[in-house]
Amino acid sequence: MPVSRRRRTFRAAVTAGVAAALYVALGSAPGAAADRDDEGLFLSVSGSGDTWIHGVRLTCPDTHGSHPHGAAACDALASAHGDLDALRGEPHVCTREYDPVVVAASGTWHGEPVDWRKEFPNACTMDAATGPVFRF
Repeated sequence: MPVSRRRRTFRAAVTAGVAAALYVALGSAPGAAADRDDEGLFLSVSGSGDTWIHGVRLTCPDTHGSHPHGAAACDALASAHGDLDALRGEPHVCTREYDPVVVAASGTWHGEPVDWRKEFPNACTMDAATGPVFRF
């Protein structure tokens, strides 16, 4: 059943609102600046048609434990010198199922601004390409 343009617009607006709320909640909660530097990345993964979104804040070293694989994610980013396109990932075989996911990262890495976004054909190919960074 096709989704109407109005419903897609509503979903996009809701997703943007949820992402903003997550960013505020995870990234700039009262007292957060006292606990950590401004250094860190807000990572998000969203499903096909923005039907769902997950987000987490990653600071390296991961002293706050907000990312379930924080130490490994920090190591992967360090190996790639903060270049998310250069992540080695953990290659493995995936099906050719098309259920796109979009990953995004914004914030700072070693003082450099980051604003990155990429679409993958499915969650398995995303995991194979990015390894622990977006595994949450």
